[in-house]
Amino acid sequence: MLNNIFFERLIKFCLVGGSGVIVDFGITIICKELLRLNKYLSNSLGFICAATSNYILNRIWTFANNDPHIAEQYLRFIGFSLVGLAINNMVIYLLHRTTKLNFYITKIMATAVVTLWNFSMNYLFTF
Repeated sequence: MLNNIFFERLIKFCLVGGSGVIVDFGITIICKELLRLNKYLSNSLGFICAATSNYILNRIWTFANNDPHIAEQYLRFIGFSLVGLAINNMVIYLLHRTTKLNFYITKIMATAVVTLWNFSMNYLFTF
């Protein structure tokens, strides 16, 4: 039973993460391509917007959490997301610089790495 709950939450977390990828890439593209902001600033803005929408969806749907300490829970979620952001930017920087792969390709790779971090930390400590 516990394994079923774990995998159900993991699948839901990944589906929510998929919506977050759309938010993340949408904001990143708008900021980088249309507003001509620095690519790492654009990436950070997209990532933080996605983390906020992911928190709301994960709280309501993935974990069906009713903890009344929403501010504390949100700060934990954002804290883990900020560590994830640092990992995300580091992976993008290293891959983009060393392999010369397209920025958005390296962003997809970084997102996969950070998904594992975010689920683990939030499963264990946030929800």
